[in-house]
Amino acid sequence: MTASFTAACIQLNSKRDIAANLPDIKSLILEAASTGADLITLPECTAMLEPEQERLFANAPGEDNHPTLDLVQGLARETGAWVLLGSAAILLGNGKIANRSYLFGGNGDVAATYDKIHMFDVELGDGQTYKESATYAPGSKAVTTQLPWGILGLTICYDLRFPYLYRALAHAGADFLAIPAAFTKVSGEAHWHVLQRARAIETGCYVVAPAQCGTHAEGRQTFGHSLIVDPWGTVLADGGEDVGIITAEIDAGLVTEARAKIPALTHDRDISL
Repeated sequence: MTASFTAACIQLNSKRDIAANLPDIKSLILEAASTGADLITLPECTAMLEPEQERLFANAPGEDNHPTLDLVQGLARETGAWVLLGSAAILLGNGKIANRSYLFGGNGDVAATYDKIHMFDVELGDGQTYKESATYAPGSKAVTTQLPWGILGLTICYDLRFPYLYRALAHAGADFLAIPAAFTKVSGEAHWHVLQRARAIETGCYVVAPAQCGTHAEGRQTFGHSLIVDPWGTVLADGGEDVGIITAEIDAGLVTEARAKIPALTHDRDISL
């Protein structure tokens, strides 16, 4: 097992139609691979960002006939890179949709999937209301998976606000945390950077957080600023506000080093209220 690798975050401005997003997904994955990236990550809602429930149900494919899955799987096989499809809307048979991550190994096989656990049901003010639980079936299982360089913990967007999940992933052996997101501009400006750094510091993990950016259908705005953060909380790369790619070298040895300096993961205590 090698101790270091290059991680890439692809920052997208996904449209509401799947076919319109496929050319950008393909070109940016190939560009990231050409830089030598070993792990390429895409944001939440990679396949499409559809804010209207009726249109989402009408256009979300099932898992067996999803063109975005087919494209990303083929590109993982072609490039030999591990590729995380941050999430795609997957139509289920129970009248709901899964917000599901797919991790493809360098051979193109599905190494892991993860369904977003925490639903974004909030009122941000200025007429901005979100109720994901009306559309999506929440996941119920935390997921870690083995990479060639260590163990990756999978999460999505609003999960970021629930530190117990990340602590559980770290206790389960995670060295790296994936947090693909479509953070709103309002909440991103207030909380994105500090929460990403906090999750890295609390767990002694690297954080890799590819994000959506810009203005989408129906005027929805996302924050951008894809981040790669080291286990000490240092931001190694920031994607800014535009579509593009960031990369950083990941040294798995720094996970061990950070946890040795501050071994907080070994200091949990049972408490009563």
